[in-house]
Amino acid sequence: MVPPSTAQRLCFLSLLLLLLLLAAAASATADAAAAEEFTEELLLRPLPDRKALAHFHFRSSAPPASAAGRHHLLFPKAISQLVQKFHISELELSFTQGRWNYEQWGGYDPMSTNNAKPPGVELWAIFDLPLAEIDATWKNLTHTLSGLFCASINFLESSTAFSAPRWGFKLNEGNLRYGALPREAVCTENLTPWLKLLPCRDKAGIASLLYRPSVYKGYYHSQKLKLKSSQSLGIILDQTLTVVLQPNTVSGKQLHSTGGQLQPSWSMEHLFSKKLSGKCLVSKSSRVFVEIEKGIVDNVDKAGSDVSWNNDLFVLSTAPDRSLKELDNLEVQSSSLYEYDVNNYNNDKPLNVGITWKLPLIWSCTRAPYHASRFLMGSGNERGSIAMSFLSTGLDKQLVDSSNDCSIKAVVFQVVPWYVKIYYHSLEVFIDGNSKAISEVVDKIHVTPSEDKLLPGTMEMLLKFPCSMQLATLTLDFDKGFLHIDEYPPDANQGFDIPSALVSFPEFNSSRSYPEADPLFVSPLLENFKEDGVVKSYTEVLLVPLTTPDFSMPYNVITFTCTVLALYFGSLLNALRRRIGEEERGLKKADKRRGLIPLLIAKLRGQKVDPSESESTSPASLLRSKLLLKVVFVAVVAIVFHYLSNS
Repeated sequence: MVPPSTAQRLCFLSLLLLLLLLAAAASATADAAAAEEFTEELLLRPLPDRKALAHFHFRSSAPPASAAGRHHLLFPKAISQLVQKFHISELELSFTQGRWNYEQWGGYDPMSTNNAKPPGVELWAIFDLPLAEIDATWKNLTHTLSGLFCASINFLESSTAFSAPRWGFKLNEGNLRYGALPREAVCTENLTPWLKLLPCRDKAGIASLLYRPSVYKGYYHSQKLKLKSSQSLGIILDQTLTVVLQPNTVSGKQLHSTGGQLQPSWSMEHLFSKKLSGKCLVSKSSRVFVEIEKGIVDNVDKAGSDVSWNNDLFVLSTAPDRSLKELDNLEVQSSSLYEYDVNNYNNDKPLNVGITWKLPLIWSCTRAPYHASRFLMGSGNERGSIAMSFLSTGLDKQLVDSSNDCSIKAVVFQVVPWYVKIYYHSLEVFIDGNSKAISEVVDKIHVTPSEDKLLPGTMEMLLKFPCSMQLATLTLDFDKGFLHIDEYPPDANQGFDIPSALVSFPEFNSSRSYPEADPLFVSPLLENFKEDGVVKSYTEVLLVPLTTPDFSMPYNVITFTCTVLALYFGSLLNALRRRIGEEERGLKKADKRRGLIPLLIAKLRGQKVDPSESESTSPASLLRSKLLLKVVFVAVVAIVFHYLSNS
């Protein structure tokens, strides 16, 4: 037997080493895939004003980069690269169409606190970088997100479009940047890349319910992306979509009415035009929740019935798999949750949960301590005032001791563009119609004045209102600046937007607890509800009219000037290019017969005109007359234009 050669041995060892490396890589990939998780959840809730709330929640998590490497099976690679390149500790991006109705849809629950966003685009990020590098990194981040989500987020790169709040928005160490685009339109071009970050996209699972016409015909639509990154926990990505829809009362059953309030019955098929036929195969858990608010629970208790899925006031179309009772921070039952596990449903047995009302019912959602509103005062294009009002909702009397020394704190965060020049020394405070000293109400204030074409103005205030207060108003005067003609948008006459102000109440917490929940029961949506969340609300977007130039005047000047020049140079070129011989022959022919003008003069003098001469008038004389009229017309136009331009 011939012994193997050295080359054969080396080849065999190389193949063996390659197989070992492939096995190790496959094992590492399997471990990374096992560490990555994806969950999907949907929350449905009836609203008092005949509408329905649908909240989609998707969570993707990835282990630390050192353990998973650069490859992912479930977690979106684009987000992982984004975090690693720009050193992001926390980021939140929202696209919103419409405005959250705090009076009808609630303002004291985790849904309104965490998912009610201002119209347009809102972006904020916390960086794990030195302070000197944050602004440049922010600009690169806005361009990356703009391309990733097919939006105009790159307009936030300018220093006039973002700010660096200290404590009014979120407590930080100077490494937070905030920007907003109130006029950004939201459409399917933004939703499609958002869905591409999901493992199953919208082909399977709960995301398959996102039928575009049903989503965008709603009264409120907000898609959000929030991520947290740390060296120990890795990256946690939460994608939420909150929509407020009008149930299809034509195909659905419309029942009782009381005081003009119709309560339509609805189901998932009525809201999204389809049923849920199963979960995303790679999801760890897939659940649907139906939430019954505190107002309905109180009415069920008054009716003497148990708060179950089938009682005297309503009935759910499908029996739930589990029922949970929520407790607020006062240990009082605030609402009930009915859970449906999507694993139990498939194409043959789809899930189509809905609610049918048995009796007329009117209820209201719990609101924030004060309803914050903002509006403009004054007229003209020179100056004006911004006013912010705080109207008591009566919640403070139920939650705090309304003694004489009692006070409620409110934090106001407001960003104003540089062309709205705020005079912060003009701040005035009125409580129940009476003027108050600034020191009595403003406990803390931090102002960053605006700089022309460099920085926006930022104001952070900590206010203390007495518990007995019913209405408070804050006013600030401002002057309207002038923009260069290149800085005006295409629809400049519509006005310029001032982003929404954020009002938060640090003494009020919107968290919920679920004492009856199984310790092994893990739900990212309910975990967010359990987190400490400060009650906050956004005000309206203000529309400020500025002095705008007459954009049509350059067009008019160019048109008149070009017309005069064309007539002048046309006549000049015509005279220069005409041949002399033809002119002489034309003059000789003109001498032989009288022209049109001499004939007219002779007729006016009463002289006899030979008919043969008048009939023999040549076309050349007619052309000369027309040319004379053209020259006279051009001269008149030039004189009028010169007079108007000088005046």
